[in-house]
Amino acid sequence: MSQAEQNDTDNNVDDNFSSSCNDSLNNTFDNDDSLAVLDISAADSIDDDILESFYNRENLLKVMMATLDNIDERIKNGLTLPYYADIDTEVWQEKSKALDIYITDTVEGQELNLEARGKDYATNILSYPSDLPAAIIGLMPTLPLGELVICHGVLVREAAEQNKTVNQHISHLLIHGVLHLLGFDHELGQAEQDEMESFEIDILAGLALPNPYL
Repeated sequence: MSQAEQNDTDNNVDDNFSSSCNDSLNNTFDNDDSLAVLDISAADSIDDDILESFYNRENLLKVMMATLDNIDERIKNGLTLPYYADIDTEVWQEKSKALDIYITDTVEGQELNLEARGKDYATNILSYPSDLPAAIIGLMPTLPLGELVICHGVLVREAAEQNKTVNQHISHLLIHGVLHLLGFDHELGQAEQDEMESFEIDILAGLALPNPYL
């Protein structure tokens, strides 16, 4: 597991999560399992009701695929993925992608953030890129993106503070986290922050969700 990257999102959206996110994508992703592998697990402290209410696999898979489809279109127009620059474009686009998501509480979230980043508090989401060599990825049938660790308690608190639904915040953080797994990092400078935010805004718009940075 490589060094984690924090996905901080300070936004002020007050719109509710739109059900049209599901409607607009139902036909597009009927065959999601052929395009991506999504594994969702949780700490023992996260009960089944939380997982069913907020971390429905179908919903998260749609957000994941919307993100990857948007990036694929950008790759066709010359975008280079920082962590996959050595991967041939055709190889990248022909392989299904694998993503692990782990849901935890604030206690473990704080421990993981301290271990990974030396910061003694629980943050909303941590990204652990797969960090595999290009030669290894080329031999694998599925391309592993890495793991996202979501601290549910922090996410719920932030959603309340920002006057939006938990599901809406999850969608934004998932997009944000996947972009980090591809190598984009808003902490490198203003240009990198602007680029990453523009990607997020565009992907969210495609899911009928508003700009989180207004």
